Amino acid sequence: MSDAADTGIQNLSEETRSFSPPSEFVQNAVARPSLYEEADRDPVAFWRARARLLSWKTPFTETLDWSNPPFARWFADGTLNAAYNCVDRHVESGHGEQVAFLAEYEDGSDASFTYAEVKDEISRMANVLVDLGVKTGDRVVIYLPMVTEAVFAMLACARIGAPHSVVFGGFSADALRSRIEDAEARVVITADGQNRRGKQLPLKNAVDEALASGAESAEKVLVVRRTGTEVDWTEGRDVWWHEVRETASTEHEPVWVEAEHPLFILYTSGTTGKPKGIVHTTGGYLTQSAYTHRNVFDLKPSSDVYWCTADVGWVTGHTYVVYGPMANRATQVIYEGTPDTPHQGRWWEIVEKYGVTQFYSSPTAIRTAMKWGEEIPGRFDLSSLRLLGTVGEAINPEAWMWYRRVIGADRCPVVDTWWQTETGAIMISPLPGITATKPGSAQAAVPGISADVVNDAGESVEPGKGGFLVIDQPWPAMLRGIWGDPERYKDTYWSRFPGRYFAGDGAKRDEDGDIWLLGRVDDVMNVSGHRLSTMEIESALVSHEWVAEAAVVGAEDETTGQIPVAFVILREESADEVEAAGGEDKAAEALRLHVGKEIGPIARPKQVLVVTELPKTRSGKIMRRLLRDVAENRTIGDTQTLADASVMDLIQQGLTGKR
Repeated sequence: MSDAADTGIQNLSEETRSFSPPSEFVQNAVARPSLYEEADRDPVAFWRARARLLSWKTPFTETLDWSNPPFARWFADGTLNAAYNCVDRHVESGHGEQVAFLAEYEDGSDASFTYAEVKDEISRMANVLVDLGVKTGDRVVIYLPMVTEAVFAMLACARIGAPHSVVFGGFSADALRSRIEDAEARVVITADGQNRRGKQLPLKNAVDEALASGAESAEKVLVVRRTGTEVDWTEGRDVWWHEVRETASTEHEPVWVEAEHPLFILYTSGTTGKPKGIVHTTGGYLTQSAYTHRNVFDLKPSSDVYWCTADVGWVTGHTYVVYGPMANRATQVIYEGTPDTPHQGRWWEIVEKYGVTQFYSSPTAIRTAMKWGEEIPGRFDLSSLRLLGTVGEAINPEAWMWYRRVIGADRCPVVDTWWQTETGAIMISPLPGITATKPGSAQAAVPGISADVVNDAGESVEPGKGGFLVIDQPWPAMLRGIWGDPERYKDTYWSRFPGRYFAGDGAKRDEDGDIWLLGRVDDVMNVSGHRLSTMEIESALVSHEWVAEAAVVGAEDETTGQIPVAFVILREESADEVEAAGGEDKAAEALRLHVGKEIGPIARPKQVLVVTELPKTRSGKIMRRLLRDVAENRTIGDTQTLADASVMDLIQQGLTGKR
């Protein structure tokens, strides 16, 4: 294998901790070991059986058509409706009074909706959309905060066969405009404003600005009253949801669509250049969403209270707030707000209030909770929890251990899941009740998925070696292309390793064959000819008792090619120890030496900067490219997708003062 693929994560290969699930969990687990055997025996037959867990109006006769790769067709001659599968069939089977949503709002108010009530709400909204001129196949953009109306809007679109494109409520008017234009959306659904960190922030004005600067396809704007703030109004175009809802019928017959009918378009984050709209269709996406949700989260629909903290503006919110859980008849929490409003124990307060059983969040959120200190979750009764999950990026082993110990009381299995907007649903994850979990490893492809780690030549790597993560067989929830640009789809995902989907992530297999994700292949440094993963160094830093979170970038260096530069957030409870050690400068030097001890002298960061925050997108991902700009003394790039752009000013000032 060439140097380019050797990511050198020797320290991770030394991770020997392993945790078997409790015997009681094993006995009652949803996932059974036979899933692996069934999938290995005949993958296509395996997915055919999973698809029959859904309700089909016209049963399919062909499972997979892979005659024109990389364009797959799954269950293509069958017809179904996603909203019917998520709502109506549960009502018809006698579960209409089961709670679908426990909605918790930032201001402390709450609401709940049964499946029967959700059916009424989405039927009303479907009828309103039809009245506004939306037809099957038309696109609808949804630009809402994390409130129940956002879910109703998605399901109402699905009900009439109108592909939705959800745009996260924190994106700018320009980002919104580009997405409306690319999808040629006919209607935009928005709100007057949104609540965030105790403030009421405007929302509709971004829609007004987007439509004023282009986006001519949008003919109507449906507005949810959320904050009661005054908004500009365009007569003949703008419509209040609360007004039309009063007279809208609760009766609506779902539109039965072919399995390959587009369900949604979701644009990958970033606002420069032409937007990249990822297209997902109905039958295959819903099949894998429901299957993975049921088995990875061990769902017992009659007794569990499930909570995924993602916003529906991101793919995690699509698959594991809306389509997967609702197809499985889950009772779930949705929350409008941040983890620290009005206090840093807000999430754990909600877990206690509703008796949450499965909790699914990001490594960033977990590391933030570590920073705040374990005494905060310690104030709340978390005994209802029985399973924990992570999503969004690879989790450091020590953050994984903290999550298991502090939040899961050393008894909850932790499922570290890997997947992408493009894959549609979970691809690599432990199965609780089966897998002995390893801190920091997503471990193995779920049954029905075929993943490999390959070198530059496309050859499978040996155990202990690093390389590139690929998917070498089609899967039901796979993207069907980039909206309006099939060549870009082929070039972006299928050209690097012909015939295989290249995820863009680095990975390694350990001696047991388990997969460890290393992050984007761009996050690999060449230091004096040695290939080092930024995650490797970040994991070493987070393993230190003082460190809550770390981000490492490779900065250009005339002598060594690149040098590691680290940005760290210290745990609040370590303040006294840091002061006793001589302050932040001495702590930074101690952390440099710690990395050298954990990995080797070559990996020691040239500089460790202690910061109070890291630049993160609104979905919680660290924007390492901006840190690289700072480390290399360049002009800071586009900060539009950051949750708080002022963080970059503080980091830049701090680094300048220490150079």
